[in-house]
Amino acid sequence: MREAVVTAAPDTPVSDVAKTMRDENVGSVVVVDGEAPVGLVTDRDVAVRIAADRLDAGEMDAEAVMTEDPVTVDVETGIFELSERMCEADVRRMPVLEDGALVGIVTMDDLHVLLVGELDNLTDVIRSESPPY
Repeated sequence: MREAVVTAAPDTPVSDVAKTMRDENVGSVVVVDGEAPVGLVTDRDVAVRIAADRLDAGEMDAEAVMTEDPVTVDVETGIFELSERMCEADVRRMPVLEDGALVGIVTMDDLHVLLVGELDNLTDVIRSESPPY
Protein backbone atom coordinates (compact mmCIF):
# COMPACT_ATOMS: atom_id res chain seq x y z
CA MET A 1 0.00 0.00 0.00
CA ARG A 2 0.98 3.58 -0.41
CA GLU A 3 0.92 5.42 2.89
CA ALA A 4 0.89 8.87 1.32
CA VAL A 5 -2.79 9.21 0.45
CA VAL A 6 -4.05 12.32 -1.29
CA THR A 7 -7.23 13.40 0.46
CA ALA A 8 -9.85 16.13 0.32
CA ALA A 9 -12.86 17.20 2.35
CA PRO A 10 -16.34 16.70 0.89
CA ASP A 11 -16.75 20.45 0.39
CA THR A 12 -13.50 20.87 -1.57
CA PRO A 13 -14.23 22.40 -4.98
CA VAL A 14 -13.85 19.87 -7.80
CA SER A 15 -11.47 22.21 -9.61
CA ASP A 16 -9.18 22.06 -6.56
CA VAL A 17 -9.46 18.26 -6.46
CA ALA A 18 -8.49 18.08 -10.15
CA LYS A 19 -5.54 20.44 -9.60
CA THR A 20 -4.39 18.30 -6.68
CA MET A 21 -4.55 15.17 -8.84
CA ARG A 22 -2.48 16.91 -11.48
CA ASP A 23 0.04 18.35 -9.02
CA GLU A 24 0.42 15.10 -7.05
CA ASN A 25 0.38 12.97 -10.22
CA VAL A 26 -2.37 10.68 -8.92
CA GLY A 27 -5.55 9.36 -10.48
CA SER A 28 -7.69 9.54 -7.37
CA VAL A 29 -8.37 11.49 -4.21
CA VAL A 30 -9.92 9.93 -1.13
CA VAL A 31 -12.66 12.11 0.31
CA VAL A 32 -12.50 12.01 4.08
CA ASP A 33 -14.59 13.09 7.01
CA GLY A 34 -12.02 13.30 9.77
CA GLU A 35 -9.96 10.13 9.41
CA ALA A 36 -12.68 8.05 7.76
CA PRO A 37 -13.03 7.76 3.98
CA VAL A 38 -16.51 8.69 2.79
CA GLY A 39 -15.87 8.80 -0.94
CA LEU A 40 -13.42 8.55 -3.79
CA VAL A 41 -12.98 10.95 -6.71
CA THR A 42 -11.08 9.65 -9.72
CA ASP A 43 -9.83 11.39 -12.80
CA ARG A 44 -12.48 9.40 -14.68
CA ASP A 45 -15.19 10.81 -12.38
CA VAL A 46 -14.10 14.32 -13.32
CA ALA A 47 -14.14 13.49 -17.03
CA VAL A 48 -17.35 11.46 -17.13
CA ARG A 49 -19.47 13.17 -14.49
CA ILE A 50 -18.46 16.76 -15.28
CA ALA A 51 -16.74 17.27 -18.61
CA ALA A 52 -18.95 14.91 -20.60
CA ASP A 53 -22.08 16.78 -19.49
CA ARG A 54 -20.38 20.18 -19.72
CA LEU A 55 -21.10 20.95 -16.08
CA ASP A 56 -19.30 23.79 -14.32
CA ALA A 57 -16.65 22.21 -12.10
CA GLY A 58 -16.19 25.59 -10.42
CA GLU A 59 -19.66 25.25 -8.93
CA MET A 60 -19.30 21.65 -7.76
CA ASP A 61 -17.61 20.08 -4.77
CA ALA A 62 -16.01 16.69 -4.26
CA GLU A 63 -19.15 15.31 -2.67
CA ALA A 64 -21.12 15.98 -5.86
CA VAL A 65 -18.92 13.75 -8.02
CA MET A 66 -17.42 11.23 -5.60
CA THR A 67 -18.29 7.58 -5.43
CA GLU A 68 -19.81 7.27 -1.98
CA ASP A 69 -18.90 4.60 0.55
CA PRO A 70 -15.76 3.36 -1.19
CA VAL A 71 -14.90 -0.28 -0.87
CA THR A 72 -12.10 -0.46 1.68
CA VAL A 73 -9.71 -3.08 2.95
CA ASP A 74 -8.11 -3.65 6.34
CA VAL A 75 -4.39 -3.11 6.68
CA GLU A 76 -3.93 -6.81 7.53
CA THR A 77 -5.63 -8.08 4.36
CA GLY A 78 -3.45 -10.31 2.19
CA ILE A 79 -2.80 -9.81 -1.49
CA PHE A 80 -5.03 -12.67 -2.65
CA GLU A 81 -8.05 -11.49 -0.67
CA LEU A 82 -7.37 -7.94 -1.78
CA SER A 83 -7.31 -8.88 -5.45
CA GLU A 84 -10.50 -10.94 -5.04
CA ARG A 85 -12.27 -8.03 -3.37
CA MET A 86 -11.15 -5.62 -6.09
CA CYS A 87 -12.46 -7.99 -8.73
CA GLU A 88 -15.77 -8.60 -6.95
CA ALA A 89 -16.33 -4.89 -6.37
CA ASP A 90 -15.08 -3.95 -9.85
CA VAL A 91 -12.74 -1.27 -8.47
CA ARG A 92 -9.16 -0.30 -9.26
CA ARG A 93 -8.41 1.48 -5.98
CA MET A 94 -9.07 0.62 -2.35
CA PRO A 95 -8.45 2.81 0.67
CA VAL A 96 -6.71 0.88 3.43
CA LEU A 97 -8.02 1.21 6.98
CA GLU A 98 -6.68 0.43 10.41
CA ASP A 99 -9.24 0.62 13.21
CA GLY A 100 -11.52 2.61 10.88
CA ALA A 101 -8.90 5.26 10.08
CA LEU A 102 -7.37 5.79 6.64
CA VAL A 103 -3.74 4.64 6.61
CA GLY A 104 -3.07 4.05 2.92
CA ILE A 105 -4.35 3.16 -0.51
CA VAL A 106 -3.76 0.22 -2.83
CA THR A 107 -4.28 0.47 -6.56
CA MET A 108 -4.47 -2.16 -9.25
CA ASP A 109 -1.33 -0.60 -10.73
CA ASP A 110 0.48 -1.16 -7.41
CA LEU A 111 -0.58 -4.81 -7.42
CA HIS A 112 0.47 -5.25 -11.03
CA VAL A 113 3.95 -3.84 -10.38
CA LEU A 114 4.35 -6.02 -7.28
CA LEU A 115 3.23 -9.21 -9.01
CA VAL A 116 5.33 -8.61 -12.12
CA GLY A 117 8.35 -8.04 -9.88
CA GLU A 118 7.68 -11.32 -8.09
CA LEU A 119 7.29 -13.15 -11.42
CA ASP A 120 10.59 -11.66 -12.58
CA ASN A 121 12.25 -13.03 -9.44
CA LEU A 122 10.82 -16.50 -10.13
CA THR A 123 11.95 -16.30 -13.74
CA ASP A 124 15.49 -15.52 -12.59
CA VAL A 125 15.46 -18.64 -10.40
CA ILE A 126 14.22 -20.79 -13.27
CA ARG A 127 16.89 -19.38 -15.62
CA SER A 128 19.67 -19.98 -13.12
CA GLU A 129 18.66 -23.61 -12.69
CA SER A 130 17.92 -24.40 -16.34
CA PRO A 131 20.36 -25.70 -18.91
CA PRO A 132 21.39 -23.25 -21.62
CA TYR A 133 19.24 -23.18 -24.71
